[in-house]
Formats: sequence, structure tokens, C-alpha cells
Amino acid sequence: MLAEIVSDRCSPFEPDLARTSVGNIEFKTKILIVITKRLGTFLGAFFLFVSYGIIVEEDLEMKKWWILLLAMLVLVAGCSQKDSKQEGDTLQKVSVVLDWTPNTNHTGLYVAQKLGYFKEQGLDVEILSPGDAGADQLVASGKAEFGVSYQEAITQARVQDVPLVSIAAVIQHNTSGFASIASKGITSPKDFEGKTYGGWGAPLEQAVLQSLMQTENADINKLDIVNAGDLDFFTMMKQDIDFAWIYYAWTGIEAELRGEKLNMLYLTDYSEQLDYYTPVLATNEKMIADHPDTVKAFVAAVAKGYEYAMVNPSEAAAILLEAAPDLDKELVHKSQEWLANKYQDDAAQWGEQKLAVWENYAKWMQDNQVLEGNFNASEAFTNDFLPTKETK
Repeated sequence: MLAEIVSDRCSPFEPDLARTSVGNIEFKTKILIVITKRLGTFLGAFFLFVSYGIIVEEDLEMKKWWILLLAMLVLVAGCSQKDSKQEGDTLQKVSVVLDWTPNTNHTGLYVAQKLGYFKEQGLDVEILSPGDAGADQLVASGKAEFGVSYQEAITQARVQDVPLVSIAAVIQHNTSGFASIASKGITSPKDFEGKTYGGWGAPLEQAVLQSLMQTENADINKLDIVNAGDLDFFTMMKQDIDFAWIYYAWTGIEAELRGEKLNMLYLTDYSEQLDYYTPVLATNEKMIADHPDTVKAFVAAVAKGYEYAMVNPSEAAAILLEAAPDLDKELVHKSQEWLANKYQDDAAQWGEQKLAVWENYAKWMQDNQVLEGNFNASEAFTNDFLPTKETK
């Protein structure tokens, strides 16, 4: 029987051990060491101890006790392995698609995965980078259960009958804005005149630029708007582009680390309507209707992940770096520290969304001719899946 156990557990490089006669203590000990390698540290050591007792014990009555103890140990080990397999089989597999390459907007997801928060909720979550289709398309089509999106994208999708729904705000307030190298002298929207803006070619960009420029009676026709494609901010600044739209938590922090002084014009400094949720976590209507418990479990785990990141930014940064080791270590830590108190900010809890924010931004989009169709703000988001907070 012992030879059969060894045969079952031996590697391809240890085949002869199982077929050799167990005739002396030295060789029996070698077999036990092979088995011990295949078990956990504590369990393996105890197995070795008991089995060695069987080998060396000469008293027949004592040998029986050693054999009984070994049998109990094997039974416990077998049950443990079976329970572990059953636990893995019961976890529900779901996926969440990022909006971009991993960064500190996503830290809570990686924390929930690393610290077992998803597992606690009965989920086996795969975090995916976006492909050509993008997170919104994959989630709307049901090819992924969850995704990282933006309020502006969901608003535009809803008026086209695309069934996306925001289930949590990752960051409570808009931290984006127009940035320029300080030497460019751009300190207000009025200074956009005569300059070149590098963007990605979306109609929304011109509307936002015009909206800000109108607050200071500036003429958008005097601004040159070019499509810079996928160029990063620092490359654009070297190619006769004067300013671009960035998220300060990443590009702004990177500029600090590079020693580049920026002038940053936050959208929220010029319009309350532009204080929208970006990014958000999204799912689709069918997922909510058919699997509400899964949605609730996912949001509960992610909320715990972001709450951890708020209190432990350094540890959370380390978790993100473990998942995405190609990221710049100093940038991740500094960005995480900057974002720690901005995930929840002044909201009652992480992830909370307000109807007024969705209505105000939709109205701004309609007033600036970048949203056509009927938009029902109350159907575009929900707080129903956020964890219930105990009142103190």
C-alpha cells in the first residue's frame, strides 16, 4: 500500500522508488521523505514522524498504535483535499474588464482579489485588460459581467438603448482637467486662445473646451484642436502641443516626480455640472435582473477593497504592483497616496452616487449638443448593491 501511495505521488524523476522492495530502514526513510515533499509543511512533518515510528518500532503492540495514528492522519489529509476542491468548485466565476492598463483607479479590484474579499463573497473574479472591443461593449453584450466605465459613456449609451448601469462610483469627484507645462503660461481658459490642444477626437472634448472658454468670453475659434491619438501627455508637450486633458492622480503625479511644474485647470473649478463620476463600475440590466446576488457580492468585495486602499495606501500600492509589476513603483505609491482620501471623499460611503450628479451632467451634455435622445438618470445608476452601513 505504501508503494502505491508513493507511485501515485512520485514525480517522473522518482519512478524506481515505488517499485523497489521496502526492506530496510534507510530506504523506507527515503520513501517517506518523498511523500513528505508532496504534503504541506506541518502535515508532512507529522506524517514523517508517525511513519518513522512505524518503521523503527519493534514492539508489536506499539506498532499497532503507530499504524492507527497514520491511518487517522491519511483520513484527515484526504478530507482536507476534498474540502479544498469542493470550495474551488463552488466559487462563481465572473470577469471584470478594465477601461485602461492597470493603474490606481483599479487598486480596489486588485486588493479584493489579493486579500480574498472576492472569495469571501463566493466569487472567482478574473480581472481583464480591455481589448479592441472595450469594456462597455463587452459588458453590454454580456461577454463580461462587470467593467470599469465612465458616467459620460454610460449616459451616451443609455440614450441609444445600450443597457449599461453604473453600480458604484470609484472616485467621488471628477479629478480631471486641462494641464500644461507651467512655462506655457496657461493659467485660465482665456489663455487657450492662440494655443494648440491635443486630444483624441471626441465631440465631447470641444464642448468641454468651449464651455470653459465661455466662462471668460474666450473664442474657441482661436484654439487649434488636434487629434493626438494615443500619445501620452509628455510626448505631446514635446510636439508643439500646448495642453491636454489629464487625470491628475496619474499624469499629474508623474509630472511631479519628473520635476515638471504644471498648470492644472480642473473642470470642477469652472462648472458644477462637470463634476461627474469618472470612473465607475458598470454591469448590464440583464445581470441585475437575473443575478442580483452576484452583483451584490461583487460590489461588497470591491467596496472592501477600496476601503482598505483608503486606509492602507502603501500596502494597497504594493498589491497593485504585484499584479502589474511593469508599473513605476514610485508613481504607483505617490498616486495611491494622493487618491486615498478621494475615493470616498465627502460621500456617506464608498461608491455612493447621487441622482443630481447624473441629471446635472446630462443636462450639460444636452445644452451643449453632445447628447441626443431621452435620458432617464434614475435608470442609469443604482446604489442598491452597496453594502449596508451600520448606524452608530
